[in-house]
Amino acid sequence: MADPGLRERKKQATRLLISNVATGLFIERGFEEVTVAEIAEAAGVSKMTVFNYFPRKEDLFLDRHADRLAELTDVVRSRPSGVSPCEALRRHQHSLLASGHPLSGAIAGGPGFWWVLTSSPALMARWYEQEREIADALAEVLGSETGDVFRSRVVAALLTTAIATVFAHAMGRIVAGDDAEVVRREQVEVVDQAFDLVERGVGDFPGGGPTG
Repeated sequence: MADPGLRERKKQATRLLISNVATGLFIERGFEEVTVAEIAEAAGVSKMTVFNYFPRKEDLFLDRHADRLAELTDVVRSRPSGVSPCEALRRHQHSLLASGHPLSGAIAGGPGFWWVLTSSPALMARWYEQEREIADALAEVLGSETGDVFRSRVVAALLTTAIATVFAHAMGRIVAGDDAEVVRREQVEVVDQAFDLVERGVGDFPGGGPTG
């Protein structure tokens, strides 16, 4: 009998291989100049296999979105009692920064990623679409907790904007030539500034962790 765990690991390895090959080609030539057929050939898989893992070409490059979406909603949903969503997400951003996670934005490999992203209208459109999906998901979590749909949507949008702006600030500095380690150290204050602004605007809505 086949090992389900082994099967899943093989699937994850194939997904990572395809994404890495695609990213390398995109950085070398630009997103619009690379076809899915070329990616499949370079990765040693069929074009259908590529689409099985990545239904949209844009998701070959912006491949962390599903994990990011699940992680951010989990941070809010499972936050400890007495901790606001704003504080929970602030702590999460600090954790990404401390661990050198790519989604902190403060990484040395940023310029290649940023060039591919900003030079492609299709990728930028998907990037903003992903931000909206994050805001919608956070709004759903907050709305189900409070029953206040309007305020939940506003707060979710503000929190999503803080996360996106923190990332873009770090990435922009590194693209401009600032040393990645200096950016990482100074980004600690940037994270706090961003979430301070949100927190002072929305208070601790909706208060501590969910009850029941």
